[in-house]
Amino acid sequence: MADVVEALVGTRPDAPAQAITATVIDSREAQPGALFVAFEGERVDGHDFVGDAFSRGAVAALAEHGVSSEAQVLDARTTDGGLPETITLPLVIRVNETLMALHRLATFWRERQTGLRVIGITGSVGKTTTKELAAAVLSRRYATVKSEASYNNEIGLPLTLLGVTGRHERAVLEMGMYDVGEIADLARMGQPHVGVVTIIRPVHLERAGSFERIVQAKTELVEALPPGPEGTAILNYDDENVRNMAGSTEADILTYGLSPEADLWADDIEGLGLEGIRFQLHHGDETLHVKVPLLGRHSVHTALRATAVGLVEGLGWQEIIEGLHGVEPSDQLRLVAVEGPDGATILDDTYNASPASTIAALNLLDELEGRKIAVLGDMLELGAYEHEGHEKVGMRALEVADVVVTVGALGAIIGETAVRWGMRPEAVHILGDNTDVVQLLREMVGGDDVILVKGSRALQMEEIVDALAAGSH
Repeated sequence: MADVVEALVGTRPDAPAQAITATVIDSREAQPGALFVAFEGERVDGHDFVGDAFSRGAVAALAEHGVSSEAQVLDARTTDGGLPETITLPLVIRVNETLMALHRLATFWRERQTGLRVIGITGSVGKTTTKELAAAVLSRRYATVKSEASYNNEIGLPLTLLGVTGRHERAVLEMGMYDVGEIADLARMGQPHVGVVTIIRPVHLERAGSFERIVQAKTELVEALPPGPEGTAILNYDDENVRNMAGSTEADILTYGLSPEADLWADDIEGLGLEGIRFQLHHGDETLHVKVPLLGRHSVHTALRATAVGLVEGLGWQEIIEGLHGVEPSDQLRLVAVEGPDGATILDDTYNASPASTIAALNLLDELEGRKIAVLGDMLELGAYEHEGHEKVGMRALEVADVVVTVGALGAIIGETAVRWGMRPEAVHILGDNTDVVQLLREMVGGDDVILVKGSRALQMEEIVDALAAGSH
């Protein structure tokens, strides 16, 4: 508790010796010893739930205005370093902005973790899978903490940092963005030593405004790295925009990709369908034969990134390979296979969608045996690239799928493109919502069918997967 007050006020108080056990933004997640951060949202005001958090055991809360509670109030806006003679718990700390206070607290705590090395990961596609696999590799030697779920923004990243303890040796932090300046802010808090950049595509173009601004925003990670050898930028050699970031940092550079010109590269890639992928890994004079349980040939880049992190952090090949083998497909690795009706297989990739990630998922579908059904929905926040992006997916779906089912107004562009370029109209179903899709698929699928389900998060296409999976039992 003394750390919280010192971080926000600047003076260390004579406070009760109370450890903060968790930092939460949902009062229902409060536990004994928790710090609750009250945010005023569009629909719900967290200030209304401070009392609930205290009733569940929280010992302190950050708030922008008065709350209904009998707790002591410390006004961090006006103390000027002065503190009350005694501090009692629970405690409400008044701040100008709870988000800025959360950032200040996370930065304070991060600076205290002098033995911690941080790996930051950004890019348009593949951040979460890279984070999961890199953490699995590092965990073979180090006590490792990672961003949970999609904690990759201005709220999620500081919450992850506040979960670091003195026992942690490595932290793997996913860093997302919508516009210029956001990754720079995340890097100021996380203070990464290693920056991994996956691939840059026109995702969130609607908010960023241009592809050039997306590249500029992603470059902020490598710009924040310390000079080598303490800092290392791990860059995708196969993406020219990422490769060119080498000129924007004083950190050491390690490139990866499918070209022999990269420092770490792969060839002889073999997709094994739902069994994973097999490939040869090259680094210097060394060549290794690797098989990993990741779905789709495109996942070789994920394995290369995790391998690069392991090499930079001093792991041996045995530790790295064990880490690559040890990861299991899960919700965190986004695309997972589940059982569907009458023996069909569902590829659940409903977390989110962009043209690049959807084409990658279609490429996996192409590797599998059986009738291939692509259920594809709107891909949002593409800005000026919106129509072209959906058309490109439609053209790839035409090449891969036996049946195309679309959801949403933008998803319709996918189906219309497939028909325009030669797919049989009766093989394309342009539908309005998830319920219509479930009804159609229940009548259609079974046996050796493989059904890919993918669309932007807002479409909640997991409803389709859940309904079909429930019908398989």
